[in-house]
Amino acid sequence: MKHILSLGAGVQSSTLALMAAKGEITPMPDAAIFSDVGAEPQSVYDYLDYLEKQLPFPVYRVMEKDGLLEDVNKGISGKRCSNPPFHTETGILMRTCTVDFKIRPIIRKTKELAGWTGRKPKEPIVTTWIGISLDEIQRMKESREPWIEHRFPLIEMGIHRYQCKKWIVENGYREPPRSACWFCPYHSNKEWRRLKDEEPEEFQKAIELDKRIRNGVYNTKQKLYLHKNRVPLDEVDLSTDTERGQEEFGFIQECDGMCGL
Repeated sequence: MKHILSLGAGVQSSTLALMAAKGEITPMPDAAIFSDVGAEPQSVYDYLDYLEKQLPFPVYRVMEKDGLLEDVNKGISGKRCSNPPFHTETGILMRTCTVDFKIRPIIRKTKELAGWTGRKPKEPIVTTWIGISLDEIQRMKESREPWIEHRFPLIEMGIHRYQCKKWIVENGYREPPRSACWFCPYHSNKEWRRLKDEEPEEFQKAIELDKRIRNGVYNTKQKLYLHKNRVPLDEVDLSTDTERGQEEFGFIQECDGMCGL
């Protein structure tokens, strides 16, 4: 049985990898796989470089064969578009980017590392570790591949996301950034504000992409938007309730975790 860690280089999966490196979760993984969609903020790639140096097992970086997610979404001739869940005038596009740019590249590399050829095994020969914490338990999913079984060590240990961040700091590691595509339509205003303040280059790229997806990139007559309010991103009011003179109730808006990995 091979043990492969699905690594996103965000808070939970990085904690999972480092716990395994310290022997707090066993057995030691044979490898970790980072599926690069080409659209993570630079802080994530920088942290991944740092993280690789802390781990006693190899980290493989894989990518969808059609190229970067952002490139495919430019509507380049001869390439299909893989839908992020862009907001339309009447709803939201069906999301296929996770399967195309996360899951499939990981499965291809997992198959290679498992070393099997011929017919697909009917019983699990690989355990994929997934960094989902207890507060995201609704994201747990069974593997669709009969030869892969999923394991969720953080849930086994009853660990929440805030405890992951605490463990990282207490063990002397650099705190991971938030891992999510810089143009993800699931971003809350809190995350758009963070991107604008902390990673302005990525935020500007999101503004440019937001304009581009309303100019015939997709085969739809509807206008597409990155922001849930269906207005141009550079026109969205990203100020906080306090800044607008309204009371804050402390409601924590977080990503729905719809990317799955």
